[in-house]
Amino acid sequence: MLKNGRIELYQSFFDNFTEFIFLEDQPQKADIIFVPGNGYPQMAENAANLWHLGYAPMILPSGKYSVITGKFSGVQAHKERYQGEYETEWEFLKEVLRQNGVPSAAILKEDEATYTYQNAILSREVTDRAGIEIHRAIICCKAQHARRCRMYYQLLYPKAKLLICPSDVGINRENWMLTKKGREEVLGEMERCGAQFHEILADIAADSAEK
Repeated sequence: MLKNGRIELYQSFFDNFTEFIFLEDQPQKADIIFVPGNGYPQMAENAANLWHLGYAPMILPSGKYSVITGKFSGVQAHKERYQGEYETEWEFLKEVLRQNGVPSAAILKEDEATYTYQNAILSREVTDRAGIEIHRAIICCKAQHARRCRMYYQLLYPKAKLLICPSDVGINRENWMLTKKGREEVLGEMERCGAQFHEILADIAADSAEK
């Protein structure tokens, strides 16, 4: 753990990283709720609660498994409640939604994505096929995943207003700098936001040059 004096010395750095990564909006009426793929149930539980409160008529969980592991990594929390054998993140997230009272008719399907940008790309394909126009959407993601989720989904839904309603799965804006795991995850998100957007921005520049 960092010493208190060093925390104070670098507080401005921590504050900048915190404000960039940890986004949160108040929910508003939306056309859909997106849940990017993961093995934590908290995000789908949050989505189910927002659905019951009438914030959106449909929920779209997205995910096959991590491109890194090549398989579903298992339930990461509340294992006593969600004890099934799940082959994909979507299958797991659907079960969480169903156990929290969301009917199958309100759950769309995307079970091929293996990384976050693909969650956004394939979710757009699903909503296009279903004829759903997205003017406003809610994204239920991990707190430390908020910035990257908004950036990716905004690229695929450029005209939509995207609201982040995150869940705390142990790393949050108050504690991330206090543990090695927290620092690695948050600073890793900072790195990915830069590294992964090199290719995306290059594609955008190429498209602009062709027009």
